[in-house]
Amino acid sequence: MTDEDKIKKAFQDRDWNEIKTHDSWVIFKVMAEFVEGFEKMAKIGPCVSVFGSARTKPDHPYYKMAEEIAAKLVRHGYGVITGGGPGIMEAGNKGAKSENGKSVGLNIELPHEQGSNVYIDPDKLISFDYFFVRKVMFVKYSQGFVIMPGGFGTLDEMFEAITLIQTNKIGKFPIVLVGKKFWAGLFDWVRDVMLTEGNISSPDLDLINLVDTPEEAVKVIDNFYSKYLLTPNF
Repeated sequence: MTDEDKIKKAFQDRDWNEIKTHDSWVIFKVMAEFVEGFEKMAKIGPCVSVFGSARTKPDHPYYKMAEEIAAKLVRHGYGVITGGGPGIMEAGNKGAKSENGKSVGLNIELPHEQGSNVYIDPDKLISFDYFFVRKVMFVKYSQGFVIMPGGFGTLDEMFEAITLIQTNKIGKFPIVLVGKKFWAGLFDWVRDVMLTEGNISSPDLDLINLVDTPEEAVKVIDNFYSKYLLTPNF
């Protein structure tokens, strides 16, 4: 279906039978994705989600950094959750796999970035049709978020986590942004414009940790849980 077809379809009149039939099947599909996700994710233990671009190549420094972060997280007792695709996601799963840690992939098919990577544990690969179901799995089963440089999808996942923490819908889990040069402009704007306009409060900026190295990224997460005398239970 072309973009034009999708737009025209939104304006087409449908009779009640069409609406009821189509929407009922959508409800069942959504329920099925939630059930599969909850069943597979319920026992994965403490995990950190690693977000980032699907377009990052294996020879890029950010790929290497994501791989190293994931490996360190596993050595420190955490599993790793990614979006299951290529790029930074592949690097996260590869790093986790290299240390025999739990490597989870929440995959979704996209027009230009299809297919799951080979470093996901076979019993921890879940494929989704719906972005919103997939995002529920990320936030429900993560004890921290590492955000590598990425595009619109990465920004969506990052701001979803920040918003849920800001509004007390989930716990105040650590959010770590890797690559100060990459993120600096965005968060200068957040501080200079959003904060100045009163759209956010000063404490909201404390939800975000900007770092430059794998060591710093993992240290933020370790320090956060050490305050509560908690360690991963693997």
